[in-house]
Amino acid sequence: MTETKPKTADLVSRYSVLTKETMPQLARTSHTHWPVRNDHCFQRIVLDAVCGGVWYDHVARPAYKHLRHEQAVHAVALCEDIIAGEADLAALNAQSLVWRGKRRP
Repeated sequence: MTETKPKTADLVSRYSVLTKETMPQLARTSHTHWPVRNDHCFQRIVLDAVCGGVWYDHVARPAYKHLRHEQAVHAVALCEDIIAGEADLAALNAQSLVWRGKRRP
């Protein structure tokens, strides 16, 4: 059986739901130890990690219109890993802030 590759638009939609709805809801309820609560913070952290630096230095704005397929795949996977506790949101946030000059390495 051949596995179909998800469309980039579907992945971006999934990333949007995860960062705008799912993750902020979890931050307010079961994941209160997370260092951020707002949707734009989750988006910043995930996109910076996907890009290996400040995301808008690598992707045109708005990101949801310009993510490449592999970036969208990585963004969804990272969101899911954060939710599952397999990726350290605090460490990812700290690194994002370092890249942005808002925290020392």
